[in-house]
Amino acid sequence: MRLLQEENVWIVGTAGEADHTLFQSKMTGPMALVMGAEGEGMRRLTREHCDELISIPMAGSVSSLNVSVATGICLFEAVTSAQLS
Repeated sequence: MRLLQEENVWIVGTAGEADHTLFQSKMTGPMALVMGAEGEGMRRLTREHCDELISIPMAGSVSSLNVSVATGICLFEAVTSAQLS
């Protein structure tokens, strides 16, 4: 992660307790997306090395998503943001 940051790659991690959502994040430019393990999330040190933590807003009674679905949502938003900028 440090090597990526030295190359000006923004490290974005997903965490349910993040202060802002995926849709509030500026997901443009060189970026690496870090996904946590299902049920466990990211390890503490991994979380601490992220430049930004984001959450995916949930609707209704849904409390979490599996990692493949969450990754797809984040990648879709990143591609959409890149195309609009």
